[in-house]
Amino acid sequence: MSGFLSVASTLLTTASLLTLLGFGTFALVAYREGEQRAALVALALGPTGALALLLATLLPITIQTWVLAGLVILALGVIVAWFLPIGSRIEEGGRPSRRVDERDILFARARLEPGSQQFEAYYAMRPENRESDDRTRSLPGLLSPNAPAAERVAFGSADASFAITEALREEVDGPVAADRNERPAAEMTVTLKDLARRFGACDVGITELQPYHVYSHVGRGTGVWGQPVELDHRWAIAFTVEMDHETMRMAPAAPVVAESARQYVESAKIAIQLAALIRSLGYPARAHIDGNYRVIAPLVALDAGLGEIGRMGILMTPRLGPRVRLGVVTTNLPLIPDQRGDDLSVIDFCTICKKCAENCPTHSIPFGDREPIDGGLRWAIDPDSCFRFWNAVGTDCGRCMTVCPYSHPDSPAHNLVRWAIRSSGAARRGALWLDDLFYGRRPRALSPQSR
Repeated sequence: MSGFLSVASTLLTTASLLTLLGFGTFALVAYREGEQRAALVALALGPTGALALLLATLLPITIQTWVLAGLVILALGVIVAWFLPIGSRIEEGGRPSRRVDERDILFARARLEPGSQQFEAYYAMRPENRESDDRTRSLPGLLSPNAPAAERVAFGSADASFAITEALREEVDGPVAADRNERPAAEMTVTLKDLARRFGACDVGITELQPYHVYSHVGRGTGVWGQPVELDHRWAIAFTVEMDHETMRMAPAAPVVAESARQYVESAKIAIQLAALIRSLGYPARAHIDGNYRVIAPLVALDAGLGEIGRMGILMTPRLGPRVRLGVVTTNLPLIPDQRGDDLSVIDFCTICKKCAENCPTHSIPFGDREPIDGGLRWAIDPDSCFRFWNAVGTDCGRCMTVCPYSHPDSPAHNLVRWAIRSSGAARRGALWLDDLFYGRRPRALSPQSR
């Protein structure tokens, strides 16, 4: 009996030390990420759990046995829940059945000058948008020095970055080399993906260009406003660039719009370099950058296997969630496509999470289920109220990106959770509970002055 008691006490002591080590390690990770709440919660739970297990060694052997049995059952339950592919069946979202007119998107409507020919032509065509757009125009505006969130350095930085993308508008296309350098599609696929990553991309994917990827009419950028878009390329290369985690935690403060604009520049640089390279090999290629797209980048990235469209209506990537900006290059250079998106684990997680909807300052993100929209299932966000908030405060918000559990840094600890989320419906619910516990249901924004 004394020998068994010694074994039981040893096992409980070991469990106590592992508990302390596990929570302590996570507290250190959270502290390095600047997540004070998560670090404090871990520091509270670790010693408490470790002390409880140590005190159990003082109890009678029968009770120690029951405690050990409980720990084993708990461990097995976690393994089953987190690592077995169990969960509810989720329906795929489908794909759009028609093309989108770029003139209808908010960024194109915001560029319309009152009294201009384009202004009058658009609202004659879409009179239902006039009242909403006039309300938005009455506000200070994005990057306005009179906006509540105005901060001279951050807004100046954003303006400088947007000036670069504006200057690069004419560089998205160019002459094609007369002599064609033909190489196997598989070889060029690997080469271009590797180059994109060397240029600064996080993830890269390829898809066959579909009609619904391409805007129907020009709404901004080069070309004639209102002209039908003709893009006879067969393939599209989509890639992501990372937005800084610490900066995005300040949303919707001024540094966020500066970071957003900076990453638009980075994605433009990558896309323009890739397109220029492809044209030098004798194949047509066009870069699609901020302010001068001919394609809907999130739909291209979805079909290129880079992520899934989540509750907030933007692309959710496996490693960085929505905390990315996108770039696209279209071409006729033969390439090998990747398997398209439809990550149902993301859809399931977004269905139960709703953190972005709870934290959205304008309630532009719905709480309900996906709806049939243009041939597919999507969450119907309110883009007008979202964009109006941008123009009211002067920044592009980003609060939904900040609170999303997928947006945590790309680190071993968070990637282990992401792996479990992809594997099991039970793990998704457990991960959400843990995220709420450590980070809060309504995480506090990081103050720019705290940097």
